[in-house]
Amino acid sequence: MLEISDSSVKTKIKTEDYQSFRLVAAAGKSKALKRTLVVVLILFLVIFCLPWTQNVSGKGKLTSLRPDQRPQSIQTVIPGKIEEWYVKEGDLVKKGDTIMRISEIKDDYFDPNLLGNVEGQIKSKESSVSGYMQKVEALDRQIDALNEGAKLKRTQQGVKIRQSALKVQSDSIESLVAANNATVAREQYDRFQALFEKGLKSKTELEQREVAYQNARSKQIETENKLLIARQELNNARTELSTIAQDFRDKIAKSESEKFSTMSILYDTEAQVTKLQSQYAGYSQRSGFYYITAPGDGFVTRAIRTGIGETLKEGEEVVTLMPANNALAVELMVKPIDYPLLSKGQKVRFIFDGWPAFVFSGWPGASAGTYGGVIVAIDNFTNEFGEYRVLVAPDPDDLPWPTGIRVGAGAHGMALLKDVPIAYELWRQFNGFPPDYYQAEPKEKK
Repeated sequence: MLEISDSSVKTKIKTEDYQSFRLVAAAGKSKALKRTLVVVLILFLVIFCLPWTQNVSGKGKLTSLRPDQRPQSIQTVIPGKIEEWYVKEGDLVKKGDTIMRISEIKDDYFDPNLLGNVEGQIKSKESSVSGYMQKVEALDRQIDALNEGAKLKRTQQGVKIRQSALKVQSDSIESLVAANNATVAREQYDRFQALFEKGLKSKTELEQREVAYQNARSKQIETENKLLIARQELNNARTELSTIAQDFRDKIAKSESEKFSTMSILYDTEAQVTKLQSQYAGYSQRSGFYYITAPGDGFVTRAIRTGIGETLKEGEEVVTLMPANNALAVELMVKPIDYPLLSKGQKVRFIFDGWPAFVFSGWPGASAGTYGGVIVAIDNFTNEFGEYRVLVAPDPDDLPWPTGIRVGAGAHGMALLKDVPIAYELWRQFNGFPPDYYQAEPKEKK
């Protein structure tokens, strides 16, 4: 029974027929079960005490960190007709490479010598501007000459007025002298006539006095007449001075009016020249838009408009280009309940679609096939699905991301939060509580 010897009786005795054997076997099995249960219980207690890293998970896709490195569509600047394709889908193009050539469809630009004709119009208008400028300069010189002439005429007329005033003064003195002489001659004649009546003077002497009186009277009238003429000349000279000023004002005003009219035409012609130059520049630039070129290095992913002879509208998309060199990032979509738990600089673990991974969400160190990232931007508003967008860049302190991933591929991210026991995490999940808030501590500067 104790199996001390090499000979066994198990095969010779049926133990199930004896109650004692059955009780002994049941007691042995009960002790093994208890030991198993104790070991399992201890194992579960140990597991419950293990640390568990809380995380916020979300799905997203690969994108580029810089907006100018994301997929973009190339549009036509002007309407036209497709004439020739220079690339096909999947080709790598460099910046400035020609993608397609289009032709003009607007009749305003059908003239093959459009630029030459507009350039000729510009030169003609510029010649007109030069002529008007010369005319304005000539009118300025004419106005200056009229002002100088008016000044000279006023000076000359002032001298003439001064001379007339002096002549009036001289004639006035002569008239006064003649009047005095006439008065003296009259008195002498009266005295000689009285003496002649008394017989003291001869008739000859009386006649001589009469002749002298008549001569003095004539001289008086002559000087008075000269005085009146001098006064009239003085008035005429003063009137002529006003007339000269008025005439020159009219001539200067007419010249200035013609000058301003010429300047108005000049400015209008200059505006036409500027407009033609702008048109010429626009036509010159438009000719460069017949060739649609790549804005940067990238791959032609999809041709939106195909064929030869198709017409394109202004601003219509023609082809989609994927930049060749881009800084990859992942845009994750998280729920509003998890939004307060995220912050810039927080660590994130990724699983990329198409890349095998063995993941323990609570034990990131034990996971395989995951890649690290750092949150660089968080949107402040939700999208149309009520989710927040989180932009995550590669973690420089972790392994580099796979070289084969492409923009647009799917990714599943887990933002790492606080380390808690597994028992606490199960209790939290059971009660539906959110994860503990965790703020990433800033790194100390060396």
